[in-house]
Amino acid sequence: MMRRIFLVRHGETDWNLAGRLQGTHDIPLNDLGREQAADAARVVERLSRGARGLDFVASPLSRASQTMAILRGELGLPPDGFRRDPRLREISFGRWEGSTWPELRRRDPANLAARDADPWNYTPPGGENYVDLSTRVLAAIAELTGDSVVVTHGGVVRAMLHAFAGMPAAEAVELPVRQGAVYLIENGAFELAVA
Repeated sequence: MMRRIFLVRHGETDWNLAGRLQGTHDIPLNDLGREQAADAARVVERLSRGARGLDFVASPLSRASQTMAILRGELGLPPDGFRRDPRLREISFGRWEGSTWPELRRRDPANLAARDADPWNYTPPGGENYVDLSTRVLAAIAELTGDSVVVTHGGVVRAMLHAFAGMPAAEAVELPVRQGAVYLIENGAFELAVA
């Protein structure tokens, strides 16, 4: 891959703070999430040495779009001057959304055990697996023509690190993806950078 991708997970939401699976639910940023978005802008500025020539694309879910708008504003760019691509939305956890992992372990232990056995290929009830997620995300990323800032979600970051930086699926699916950090993907590797 010749282009660089500045991959940003959206800032924190109240559901992140509570440990709830958000998936496709549209939960807005909280105060810390807005600060993390501003921090991410400083990291993008430092790593890109001038963000004006970059392409900007985000998930349409408000937590990602808000993060991108804040990031662009901090860079002195029009906050709404970016594309929204629905293929970059978070992995769907289906009927599990809104629950915490401990709640699911009590309420649905058989399905949690199946997920634990093969988390990359397991599909939650009414949701999607990482293989499905990767298919739609890779189609979106294939359309990027130059260096790009992509603001999205933890599951998408995991799928991209697997696809573009060679992280094994079993490792990627369990990776704790930081908010307010930038994952720079370049030349088959990635670098994690924070403010």
